Amino acid sequence: MRKQKKVKDSYVIMTELVLPNDTNTLHNLMGGRMMHWMDIVSAIAAQKHSNRIVVTASVDNVSFAESIKLGNVVTLEAKVTRAFNSSMEVHIVVYAEDIPSGKKVKSNQAYFTFVAVDQLGNPIDVPEAVPESAEEIEHYEGAMRRRQLRLVLAGRMKPSDADELKTFFDITDETL
Repeated sequence: MRKQKKVKDSYVIMTELVLPNDTNTLHNLMGGRMMHWMDIVSAIAAQKHSNRIVVTASVDNVSFAESIKLGNVVTLEAKVTRAFNSSMEVHIVVYAEDIPSGKKVKSNQAYFTFVAVDQLGNPIDVPEAVPESAEEIEHYEGAMRRRQLRLVLAGRMKPSDADELKTFFDITDETL
C-alpha cells in the first residue's frame, strides 16, 4: 500500500512585492515573472508532498483575470490536488492586493504538474494525496479528467482510452 499524506500538508503561501523591475511599460506585472513565481510556489508544494526533488512536467492554461500593478502585494497559494504514481497536480491561486486602498482581487489560477525524481533524475513514486475539505475533494475528483486531457493533448494517450473524459462529456466509443 502506498504511503498517504493529507492535501493540506502540502499547502504553501508565498508573498511578493511588485517592484519596477517586475513590470512592463504599462507598470503591470509581466506574465513571465508571474509564471516564475507560480512555478516556485507550486514546486515547493510538490516537494512538501513528495519529500523529493521535483521537476515541472506541464502547465495548464494560466488565466490572467486582473492585471497586477506596480507596488501591489502578490500572494500565491498552492497545494497538491492529487498524486498519481510519480506525478502530482498542484493548484495555484494568485491574489493581488493594493494595501493603501485595501483592495484585494483574485488575479490568476492554474494547475501545474510535477514529477518527483531521484538523484539520477529518474521518476520515483510519491505518496497518495488524501483530500479532506469539500474544496480539496472537488479538486481531487477533477484531477483525473485534467490529467487525461493533458495526456491526450500531448499525444501520450488516445482519446478512446480517456475513460474519465468520456464520462464527463458523455461520449461513447461509437462517437469517437
